[in-house]
Amino acid sequence: MLFIFGYKLTFMKKQVHLIVVLSVSLIVLFFTNHSEAQGIKGKVRSSDGEPLAFASVYIRNLGDGVPTNEEGSYEYKLPKGVYDVLVQYLGYKSQLETIIVTDGWIVKDFVLEPQEYTLAEVEVRAGAEDPALTIMRKAIAKAKYHRLQIQKYSMTVYLKGTGKLTDAPFFLRKTIEKEGLKLNEAYTSESVSRITFTQPNKVEEKVISIRTNGDNQSTSPAPYIQTTFYQEKINGIISPLSRSAFQYYKFQYEGSFFDQNVIVSKIKVTPRSRGEQVFEGFIYIIEDLWAIHSLNLQTSMLGFQVQAKQQYAPVAENVWMPLTHTYDFGGKIFGFEGNFKYLASTREYEIELNPDLEIVPEIIDEKVQEVPEEAVKFDKSVSALEQLAAEEPKTRKEYRKLLNEYEKESLKEQEEPDVVKESYYEVDSMAKKYNQAYWDSIRPVPLTENEIQGYQRDDSLATVEAAKMSDVDSVASKAKKKYQPLDFMNGSSYSMGKGVSIGFKQNWTKTSFNTVEGFKLGLGLFYRKKSETKLADSVSVLRKSFNIEPELRYGFSSNRFYGKVDFRWSSTLPVSGTTFGIKGGRYIYQFNGGEPINEQVNALYTLVFRQNYMKLYEQDFAQAYWAHRINGGITYRVNMTYAHRAELFNTNNYSFYNKSGREYSSNQPENVETNSDSFADHDILKLNAELEWRPGIKYGIRNGRKYPINDRSPLIKLSYNKAFGGISNEGNAADFDHLELGIQHNYTFGVSGKLDFNLSAGAFLSNDQVYFPDFQHFGGNRTIFSNFGPASNYRFMDYYKYSTNSKYFSGIVHYQFRKFIFTQLPMLRFSGVRENIFVNYLKTDNSPNYWEVGYSLDNLFRIFRVEMGAGFENTNYLRGGVRFGIATFINVSFD
Repeated sequence: MLFIFGYKLTFMKKQVHLIVVLSVSLIVLFFTNHSEAQGIKGKVRSSDGEPLAFASVYIRNLGDGVPTNEEGSYEYKLPKGVYDVLVQYLGYKSQLETIIVTDGWIVKDFVLEPQEYTLAEVEVRAGAEDPALTIMRKAIAKAKYHRLQIQKYSMTVYLKGTGKLTDAPFFLRKTIEKEGLKLNEAYTSESVSRITFTQPNKVEEKVISIRTNGDNQSTSPAPYIQTTFYQEKINGIISPLSRSAFQYYKFQYEGSFFDQNVIVSKIKVTPRSRGEQVFEGFIYIIEDLWAIHSLNLQTSMLGFQVQAKQQYAPVAENVWMPLTHTYDFGGKIFGFEGNFKYLASTREYEIELNPDLEIVPEIIDEKVQEVPEEAVKFDKSVSALEQLAAEEPKTRKEYRKLLNEYEKESLKEQEEPDVVKESYYEVDSMAKKYNQAYWDSIRPVPLTENEIQGYQRDDSLATVEAAKMSDVDSVASKAKKKYQPLDFMNGSSYSMGKGVSIGFKQNWTKTSFNTVEGFKLGLGLFYRKKSETKLADSVSVLRKSFNIEPELRYGFSSNRFYGKVDFRWSSTLPVSGTTFGIKGGRYIYQFNGGEPINEQVNALYTLVFRQNYMKLYEQDFAQAYWAHRINGGITYRVNMTYAHRAELFNTNNYSFYNKSGREYSSNQPENVETNSDSFADHDILKLNAELEWRPGIKYGIRNGRKYPINDRSPLIKLSYNKAFGGISNEGNAADFDHLELGIQHNYTFGVSGKLDFNLSAGAFLSNDQVYFPDFQHFGGNRTIFSNFGPASNYRFMDYYKYSTNSKYFSGIVHYQFRKFIFTQLPMLRFSGVRENIFVNYLKTDNSPNYWEVGYSLDNLFRIFRVEMGAGFENTNYLRGGVRFGIATFINVSFD
């Protein structure tokens, strides 16, 4: 039932990690052991003599089983006794044998015949509805039942992942080999865990043992546990059992067969529109129970082809759960190519059924069946629990309504109904200390020869590495890192003990060029003291920190030195926290505090094209600030600033571009509302108050620590700025009131598309004296580079032309299609390419209607974005062009 589906592709060395982490992998769940020295072993083959990899060898009278390995071999330790052994493999007839285990191993090979399907069970004729439609409608109606029918279950899970790097860029092959990674050699990781699931959303995992070769990383499946095929989506992909499945899939009946006393129907699943985020393949449904018997489905993610297989088995009456899972994927990115396989074997189920769902009524498909008079309709005035106790038949639609209401009632009864997922993860202290003998005794799947050789190779390498370690090279010694050349530029932290550390920020990006300072150097440093206190509930942790962060900069042309320092205290709990501090100094800022142009991009355009877009002013200031996150849904911030601001002028005319006809623009931006006084030196005493609200926010719990899940609710922002006049005897003090309301959100329409929007509106309630730094500025762009985020800024608008001290409305809207123009071609959709359109609009009291439209190709080569569009003033074309950026699915942030 559990389907682990995540993004992770681990290679053995750091160089390869940077590339391969973009790849996709699919995983699932595992196993445990018996330690007797006898049992059964052998091979499972097809009638053609081909080994059947990952076939299920199931002991019916134990309700337990193991899979075969890639070579079709299996091995099952059993005490003496008589066992009914059932061997299953998708597409082949199951085979049942009674085997007596005495002393030693019983060698038993199985030969499976291809499955024969019959159409005699149903009526199939020209013009009639395909029987698959009725089967799937009933299975979809029962999907939530199968998800809720187990109140709690535990299982032991064995997970094995094996990967090969099959190709790499020729110029990196020698480097990779020096790091110990060779092409076409298997690298394997294994883990054994005990996992417990409790309705509605609690997962607990204890890792019993972990073994890896190559990179010594945990192979725990816990971070990847996502959902089941009875859910609406699996990692964003519509399940064939989703309520909306018929919008995305066509179903075709392929025949039926008899297996383990049930009739199983084979259903072909075909996407109505092939491409990413949909499945294709076969799902096998048990008649009358309308549960999954097995499945073999393929999909693609970011251009990587993925295949998922699950083989189910009965673990209680009318309860079928996955016994064997296999996931394969392969792909190529930046010249690196690999094949990766994951096997999960789940064993030793302990099941606690949901007593509310003991009675299962007859499900009627009203589209093709006559509805009997005794069929009961869903009644909102009666509790869902009472209606579930009735045995009268129900139509599939009424039954689905009933289960939906039952689930809602159950969630309301939770202590914390806003918690949508809860997970606990623990690693046994002995997990990494077991030897080869232990793994040989508990492993349910024999290793292949390649895997054995891989372990031998990496065990010897690990021994060599361990020998290199000494007392001097211990963890404690490493913590006291010594200064290295260029640390002041690369960034580094040095531990002083007792939670205290000092260091440098990453300072390469603080080196640049602009026309106000010329060539400029910057340096950021920090002092940090942290502490943690476990609270009375023994789970929650109070984290406190104190930070001092000075930052310096010097301009060689202006011959001016600037500096500021920030003293910050913070205290955080799982979903709440406070931050307060003071900061001040003399520093340079962009007029738009959102810094619409990056320093390095501005330096590039200034030096190469003689276009100086960055506009700066000087500020002597002191500020006190306070921020309080009440919970994940509400945060407020307040700060008070006193500052003296001064106008700055260009001091440098240098550029690589020396053609006549192009000169640097003034450091005073062009704007439709300003006059010369807007840039005059002035004083300001300003109060800023902001409120952020995420209505209906949901939470998750990880190891007892609660955290907000922000992507499920919109972000609503309300801000107010008040500048107090009369603080200057010379009359050059800012005096205004400014109020703004904004909303940001993204919404996914199944797999058909995704909408991102960022809307804001505001007004200066009074504007007796507003200087340009306090105008409302908007995120313009005049470079070929597009900012991060699909709805973060305008693409073609001037940086400051429409800045205002009046009323305004701003709207940035971005829509991503699954299939639009070029993505009508399956080849492009399978490659991960997405098409988008954007429509952006801005209106102020004193500006024309500015709007821009555009089109973009996203996820090009998996990580890039290309945009094309144009901007207009009213109906007049203003400018257009091409913009390049990072794919919208990649979230990038800079501290």
